[in-house]
Amino acid sequence: MGFFDKLKKAFSFEPEKEENEAEKVADKAETETSDANAADSAEETSKSELVEKKAQPEPDQAVEETHETDGENDSGQSASKDVLEEKTEEERYDKGLAKSRKGFGAKINALLANFRHVDEDFFDDLEETLIEADVGYETAMNISDELRDEVKLRNAKKKSDVSDAIIERLVNLYEESGKGEDNALHFAKQGPTVFLFVGVNGVGKTTTIGKLAHRYKEEGKKVLLAAGDTFRAGAIEQLAEWGRRVGVDVVKKPEQSDPAAVVYDAVVKAKQENYDILLVDTAGRLQNKVNLMKELDKIKRVITREIPDAPHEVLLALDATTGQNALTQAKQFKEVTDVTGIVLTKLDGTARGGIVLAIRNELKLPVKLVGLGEQMDDLRDFDPQEFVIGLFKGLVAKDR
Repeated sequence: MGFFDKLKKAFSFEPEKEENEAEKVADKAETETSDANAADSAEETSKSELVEKKAQPEPDQAVEETHETDGENDSGQSASKDVLEEKTEEERYDKGLAKSRKGFGAKINALLANFRHVDEDFFDDLEETLIEADVGYETAMNISDELRDEVKLRNAKKKSDVSDAIIERLVNLYEESGKGEDNALHFAKQGPTVFLFVGVNGVGKTTTIGKLAHRYKEEGKKVLLAAGDTFRAGAIEQLAEWGRRVGVDVVKKPEQSDPAAVVYDAVVKAKQENYDILLVDTAGRLQNKVNLMKELDKIKRVITREIPDAPHEVLLALDATTGQNALTQAKQFKEVTDVTGIVLTKLDGTARGGIVLAIRNELKLPVKLVGLGEQMDDLRDFDPQEFVIGLFKGLVAKDR
């Protein structure tokens, strides 16, 4: 059974409004879409201002950016731990994708509110709607082209039938793009496992490292962090604070040090002192791709020289709230380093969850981790099926 069949079986579609209510639906849908876009815009502006403001962090500053900081403290973590453990993955994805689901549904409803029949104008509007939903230009064009014949073949006349055809094609394309995709994180068969993290500043890279360190520490693994971002003001101290907070060791040098030298010391320490996991932070100066490529190549050579099969993952952190900008960043990083997987942060704080469809279809890179909330345990392994259900839940008609 495919993803779409499971989706239809699991959830029901809201009863359709009467035709004379079309204008009301359109107004509501446009308002919701506008609100979602305004929220994202305000969020990005706030984030930009805060990043600048936090360029020189206070000594007790714990994290890299505002959304991924969650005001967590030891007592808060302890009080909520039992509740968090009771959450199912379905519940996490349902809650984490609520904004994206609402925004996506609003855009589809806005498209269908004035729907009368399928013609070229409808497909032009569909392409625009999908692009606005951050599924990517290429994906939008593909879906529009394939639906031209399919909708006519089905003789789709009701709004629910047209909506189902759109969602089904999105889901099927997503599923087809993921065939053979490896969403799992890979570990060393023996000796330390090394994960190398790349990504521009402010996307949640350091926070991801801290939360992942917490996960593996809780699993009883011996974890080491390497502060390889030696050029951005405050980056070293931020990672060091995460180390103190989580209770793991951090290898660091003074600012402006050679990042490869930091990583070398960390790899040697990991080998000599029998660490299970080494998580390496790096700089994200994508505006100078040549220097960044040389730096990442040097770091990888240092790691591989000491541990031949490492790094075991090169994970690119992307901020889901930036929509198509995240896709552009992914394409650029893919050019300068051998990315093995994506970490999509702040997915719960945006209406732009459709970006996962674009990443899968256009980049052929697996999403391996997603940020579904602000708590420590809300950094989750990516589950393709739960993602589909979380994003499209309630937007398809119940299986008849």
